[in-house]
Amino acid sequence: MGGSTTLFYGWRVVAAAFTLAVFGWGLGFYGPPIYLHAVREARGWSLTLVSCAVTIHFLFGALVIANLPRLYRNFGVPAISKAGAIALAFGITGWALAEQPWQLFAATLLSGAGWVALGAAAVNAIVAPWFVRKRPAALAQAYNGASIGGVIFSPLWSAAIGWLGFPLAAALIGTVMVVAVWLLADAFFARSPQQMGLRPDGDLALTPTISITSPTARPLPGKLLWRDARFLTLATGMALGLFAQIGLLAHLFSLLVPAMGAAIAGLAAGAATAAAIAGRSLVGWLMPVGCDRRLVACASYLVQIAGSLAFLLAGGDSVPLLLMGIVLFGAGIGNATSLPPLIAQVEFVSDDLARVVPLIVAIGQATYAFAPAAFGLIREVAPAEGAAGAAPWLFVTAAIIQALAIAALLGSRRCR
Repeated sequence: MGGSTTLFYGWRVVAAAFTLAVFGWGLGFYGPPIYLHAVREARGWSLTLVSCAVTIHFLFGALVIANLPRLYRNFGVPAISKAGAIALAFGITGWALAEQPWQLFAATLLSGAGWVALGAAAVNAIVAPWFVRKRPAALAQAYNGASIGGVIFSPLWSAAIGWLGFPLAAALIGTVMVVAVWLLADAFFARSPQQMGLRPDGDLALTPTISITSPTARPLPGKLLWRDARFLTLATGMALGLFAQIGLLAHLFSLLVPAMGAAIAGLAAGAATAAAIAGRSLVGWLMPVGCDRRLVACASYLVQIAGSLAFLLAGGDSVPLLLMGIVLFGAGIGNATSLPPLIAQVEFVSDDLARVVPLIVAIGQATYAFAPAAFGLIREVAPAEGAAGAAPWLFVTAAIIQALAIAALLGSRRCR
């Protein structure tokens, strides 16, 4: 099956991981803002209370991500994927049925723990054993499921809740997800290249093994990892980049509406998703095997900074500049998630890699959980003058934070 005339089985695993990501991000990442609105409409609870529930959803998820390597070792990827899907389905139904605030917060623990078993660290754990040289392209394809999850589920949740009500919509969509993930786990996640007699990348048995790991990489057991400059700067760079990105995107739609109207603003926001898919795919397929991946990540952040500056210069009313900002900022959205695991692939030995990726993802998620509130505070404390969609300090802040992310990544560059 690893020959040139047959599709390498690893690409089927990538397709399965892509589908997992569609459900994971569709229900666990893009869903909570919609759940927030539905809960407020049904219960009349304060925005602060329900917003805190969303934050707990992401923070508790970050704690679970940090422990995924241990869970995978003890129970295996298929079992944890199934358990995550069940927890996510019950958690979302709990959001819908909660009649008291404590019930809502209990539900967020289930949804937060469940979605991360279908999220970034999980996708990397599923795909990584099958690819070494071609891992950038494979991860790019799998992570594109995250973007598609937003495209599919954001309108689906809104429509389903409107037609069926939140409890029934949550139960139906959750059931479909559990069935799909269960089938994927049994059919694809339970197999490894070794069990199938295959080599990573589909290489033939006599093909020389090419190491991607830097010769300067060394084992970092226990607490040594937390003292390593490469780990600290990678985690910091990823966390800062995601903080700026999530913070800006959380407010982007409301900033586009005054100049474009709600309908066109929705389409424009969708263009950011399309740009994210294009940017991630181009980097995944075109990035040379031996290049400095930290520099590639820095270049992606620079493109997003250019997007922030375009938003700034738009002044809230220049549609061409707003569209330019959407394309430029959107082009780096996917790379903020997919490039850090690829940097880790080069800079850490294989025994540490299974621990490094979940940790940097967990740190990033724990950080960006506070981003929407932080950027909302900036809009309130530093209101803009002029057009309704102008928010100069918000865009300046995003650009500064991403510049700091670049500085962090450059702080521990390792030349190959």
